[in-house]
Amino acid sequence: MRTTAQKTTAAGAVGFLVVMELGSGILQGWLSPLFSSIGEHHGVSAASLNWISAAYLLATVLVVPLLSKLGDIHGHKRVLMIATAIVAAASVLVAFAPNYELFLVGRAIQAPLAVFLPLEFAIVHQRDSERSGRSIGRLVAALTLGATIGGFLSGIVLDAVGSLSLTLLFPAIFMALCIPGIAIFVKETPLRSQGKVDYLGAALLGGGLVAVLGGASNLATWPPLTVGIAMIVGVALLAGWVVSARRIKHPLVDLNMLLRGGIGLPIVVAFLFGAQLFGAQAPISVYLRSDPATLGFGFGAAASAAGILLSIMALAAFLGATFADRVSRILGGTRTVALGGLLGAVAYLLMILAPGTLVTFTVWLVVAGLGTGIVSGTLPTLVVQRAAADSVGIASGLYNTARTAAGGVAGALFALLMSALTAPSASGTRVATQFSFHAVWWICAGLCVLFAVAVLFIRTAKVAPESAGHQASRPQDPAAEQALEPAN
Repeated sequence: MRTTAQKTTAAGAVGFLVVMELGSGILQGWLSPLFSSIGEHHGVSAASLNWISAAYLLATVLVVPLLSKLGDIHGHKRVLMIATAIVAAASVLVAFAPNYELFLVGRAIQAPLAVFLPLEFAIVHQRDSERSGRSIGRLVAALTLGATIGGFLSGIVLDAVGSLSLTLLFPAIFMALCIPGIAIFVKETPLRSQGKVDYLGAALLGGGLVAVLGGASNLATWPPLTVGIAMIVGVALLAGWVVSARRIKHPLVDLNMLLRGGIGLPIVVAFLFGAQLFGAQAPISVYLRSDPATLGFGFGAAASAAGILLSIMALAAFLGATFADRVSRILGGTRTVALGGLLGAVAYLLMILAPGTLVTFTVWLVVAGLGTGIVSGTLPTLVVQRAAADSVGIASGLYNTARTAAGGVAGALFALLMSALTAPSASGTRVATQFSFHAVWWICAGLCVLFAVAVLFIRTAKVAPESAGHQASRPQDPAAEQALEPAN
């Protein structure tokens, strides 16, 4: 049985990680309002600004699985501190980069930011497994709220200080302050996965994902031959990763964990969830700003008004994630994810069938946001509960990678679909049609229903076994042993 002091220590660690994840969310939302200022500062075109997100996204699929696995082997706190230091240093480079090329290098080096959540999931699960669902919900809620705050604050800070470099420096300062905070408030996780890091597997998996994701994300801009080559290379690398993972004793990802360990289906659900979540963001934003007098649809909202409405949607997601654990305790985890998926599907259908006024449409955005928050606050817990005790980091990393990669692919495919469904305007140019937006939302509604049904087939979680070939090394001191006992 855990003592009061141990519970207090665990709660303090979770509290600090929540604050840290709030800052992580602020950093993730910090750049979006600054894109045009970054373009002017570095003298690049609007099309080139797409690489700000692409450089980060492609780098995350390389580093998240690797750093997650390093956390399982060497300690999640230790790797979290290193990742935080890398992000802080990269943020300084982003702030003071003398040219756009180095700016993008800094942006790519910020990729360890995406491994914060997987490492934090492992930390809170090992310190207090029975309350990990509540802690994970709070971490996800903090990330969501932080992203909303970041989107608001960065523009205000830029106007106040009048310097883009100083504005971009704020996240670096926060990240630097988090390093001693981690050292003081967060205790190291006691379980370890044995074996060496599978660097070949990391290169094959990361390279394959980058090639496939890069090709899919540039369907509309790269020549078809280039896209085809990227896809073929990516599939070949992923096939090589599967072969390699089956032959070595300590692979980066235990395929048995994916295929028979109960992790595979939650990862598929995460992929479907990420596809609709990230793929629909740009169409919703554009629809809000479309002029009904010219196009016959939309609401003609100003940029500031559209930002406020999207922030309301994000706040609804924050509330959904905050209460996700309570709903899960009543309905069960899989039914709670299914509920979130159905709320999302209903919201997309109402956007299509009954858009109504701007106020009515905002209500549908709130419904979608609540569904997103409920899924975001519950689905990671399903992954963590089904992972072997020494593999929570890599399982959570795969969850994050699947969700992010799906969003990148869906965003590119939806953009390609919408461009194919344009119509000629009076001036001779081709413009978007209402059907192009409806097509995206029909697909998103279908994805929501699909993952809501699929999640119900996830098996009931058992006490996570030590993964095959990955015997967890346990601590020798009694205090650490006692910290692993479940709370009564």
